[in-house]
Amino acid sequence: MRTNEQEVSIRRLSMDEIDVFRCIRLEALSREPSSFASRYEDWVNLPDNEWRQRLNNPVFVAFLNGQPVGIMGLLRHHPSKMVHRATLISVYVRKSQRGTGIAENLLKAVADYARSIGVLQLQLAVSVENPAAMRFYQRQGFIEVGQIPGGFLDDGKEVDEVIMMRRLND
Repeated sequence: MRTNEQEVSIRRLSMDEIDVFRCIRLEALSREPSSFASRYEDWVNLPDNEWRQRLNNPVFVAFLNGQPVGIMGLLRHHPSKMVHRATLISVYVRKSQRGTGIAENLLKAVADYARSIGVLQLQLAVSVENPAAMRFYQRQGFIEVGQIPGGFLDDGKEVDEVIMMRRLND
């Protein structure tokens, strides 16, 4: 994929790429702190083995000219009656790259991978205070299926979360 004559690639990180994972995850948490349930402080001092363990879940990264600019993870449900479902996690695209198609291509890569392992339904939670993200997900076929009042606390303030889902076999 090319954007403004720059080369973009998207791929799943390997277990050996904790430095790439650390770089883009900490960037996301520091630049968009209100968009995540986790805080920068929850992640910044994690030992390498903890970063590696978190890569047990598939993590896809968008690279622009070799530098990470976006991330999207997948958390599959494990009870046998729920293995057809997975949750999008850690979604972030650098502000300067929004609107370029990188987010759509990250989502396509994650959805294709999810389909390949038998996932039929993607779900996610997004802050009600992030309408741009909700509009993005709606454009990508997600529908709102509920809300969690006070889904997380952001500096002591309760923030509602919107639960959205998308079928992958439709």
